[in-house]
Amino acid sequence: MLVNFLLAVLSGVLLVVIHPNFNLTLLAPFALAPLLIALAREPRPKWRWALGHTCGIVFWGGICYWIQYVMAVHGGLGDAGGWGAFALFALLAGMGMGGFGLLAAPLMPHWFAIPAVAALWVVQERIPCLFGFMWLKLGNAAIAMSVPMRVAAFTGVYGVSFLFALLSCAVAVTILRRSRSELGWAALVLLLFLFPEAPDYKDGVESAVVLQPNLPEDKQWRQDEVDAMQLRLAKETLQSALAAGEPKPALLLWPEAPAPLYYYDDARFRDRANELARVTRTHFLFGTIGYTEKSDPLNSALMISAAGTPEGRYDKINLVPFGEYVPAPFWFVNKITQEIGTFQPGERVVTFQVEGRRVGAFICYESALPQLVRQFRGDVLLNLSNDGYFGHTAAREQHLSLVRMRAAENRRWVVRATNDGITAAVDPSGRVAQQWTPFTEQAGRLRFSFLREASVYTLHGDWFVWFCAMVSAVALVASQWPHYSGRPQQTEVELRR
Repeated sequence: MLVNFLLAVLSGVLLVVIHPNFNLTLLAPFALAPLLIALAREPRPKWRWALGHTCGIVFWGGICYWIQYVMAVHGGLGDAGGWGAFALFALLAGMGMGGFGLLAAPLMPHWFAIPAVAALWVVQERIPCLFGFMWLKLGNAAIAMSVPMRVAAFTGVYGVSFLFALLSCAVAVTILRRSRSELGWAALVLLLFLFPEAPDYKDGVESAVVLQPNLPEDKQWRQDEVDAMQLRLAKETLQSALAAGEPKPALLLWPEAPAPLYYYDDARFRDRANELARVTRTHFLFGTIGYTEKSDPLNSALMISAAGTPEGRYDKINLVPFGEYVPAPFWFVNKITQEIGTFQPGERVVTFQVEGRRVGAFICYESALPQLVRQFRGDVLLNLSNDGYFGHTAAREQHLSLVRMRAAENRRWVVRATNDGITAAVDPSGRVAQQWTPFTEQAGRLRFSFLREASVYTLHGDWFVWFCAMVSAVALVASQWPHYSGRPQQTEVELRR
């Protein structure tokens, strides 16, 4: 029993260290193997669930350790309260992997275990873990691997996760001394070479003037400080946009920021934003607070036309638990952001038009949601984010990894503007073309290109997840059929022969 739980913990640790900041990505094809071995050795359903749950607690606790810092510092809970809220998060978030353990174990004795377990893992990844929260997937570890990433534009990150889960199950089957014929399923990996290599994208031919303001998270602003801050940021942006020898930029881009940049409430800022777009003759996209018809706040990205007038607005659809609203079970936690009131979710995806080109902009945490980002279908994708609440934790690099995968899935340039890092331009293969130093204030140009051809994933979304759901459902029925047909079950000893 103890050995099985140690194996589950080992898988949890491996699932953590393949991601930032450890980046031991070569371990990704082995990460699930210890858990699968433990599940194959355990005959009791309740302990199978417990093994999966243990792995899930270790994974979510290790990958999202920064939640403790966020809750303690910005949630107002202090160190003890932060650890308590974090422990509760890990305990609840890990339950999804407990379900995986319960369902994967009956599949392990069968000849179809390798593809069936991999398919089930994909389904488990696609289901949000808690309050709709999603973060890094197993496949995110491949973002710098050219061969596994060939499938990303066809299946999304889930196809890459399937490959790593398939290999992990093959390793487990080998260690369990199962029939060598079962390992033939591992040959599915060779199908990777039927997919085209990701194009080697050159430097972008367009540029966006991007601002990284590096504003403090919890500052209480006086009016004179607000005026000085707005004028300074506008001046830096204007100087970069009108720099001698540089062509007119395609866009001006400011991030989601923890400061009073309220277009609808502050007439002076509204005039400055309009004037900045008008003087530079450039579309200007920035984060601000919008409002519903009932005056509830919205986390919004507002586009100002080159003529200096509002042209469109996207209201963030997927809100961050604790950041923009507090889930009911956690009534005792303060909302992390300083805005008054609870944010309301937006209701529709908005794509902007910039000189005949489509521009899609998703906000902050929405980069963790491949099924949402694909819907923007812009010729370029923009990500406005404020990662300042993460402090100096690995969450910044993790967030950039998510953005890189969205670029690769949709074969689009992504220009990412952040408050204090990591501001970057990501090419359509998921490679970071430009990256700015975090925790610095600067305005400059990030290069990109407009692209029109849509990827398979952009057009068809999570078709591969649905295929995996069908495969795993059929496999689960087949695994239980002997119970109802009267056929004897194979014992573990027989399976090892």
